[in-house]
Amino acid sequence: MMAGYNAEMNRRVYQAAGRLDEADRRAERGAFFGSIDGTLNHLLWADQMWMSRFAGWPKPAATMREAVAARAEFAALSAARFELDARILAWADSLDPEWLAGDQTWYSGIARSEVTRPRRLVVTHMFNHQTHHRGQIHAMLTAAGEATGDTDLWLLAS
Repeated sequence: MMAGYNAEMNRRVYQAAGRLDEADRRAERGAFFGSIDGTLNHLLWADQMWMSRFAGWPKPAATMREAVAARAEFAALSAARFELDARILAWADSLDPEWLAGDQTWYSGIARSEVTRPRRLVVTHMFNHQTHHRGQIHAMLTAAGEATGDTDLWLLAS
């Protein structure tokens, strides 16, 4: 359910962001990652990092700070986002309850140590992280005069 919600909301956010010019997407707006563009880059990087931990997919080549600063061209960023969302959807559809009941161990750059947590928690965290930063993007888009439509999970989940 959350993978589907994530994909749909990303589609809406990218459509709205695509209606802005590059200067508006890259304008400093006071969010954690500065701009709409910076926050979109952060979310892509973070999802790639989590999926490298969960499914063994390649880690992002750049660090988090480098990814935000790199400011990928919007069409390339969009294509990467939609491809990743399709892969996350397929991954989520194939999850085994036993796998989710286990623990996930990874090296956390934030904690600067190896961490072990229940997979159900960290998978939930990945989707919650997306929602958190997409909320920031939504606010920045609204301030820039764009709209994404309804964002309530209960309206979108089937």
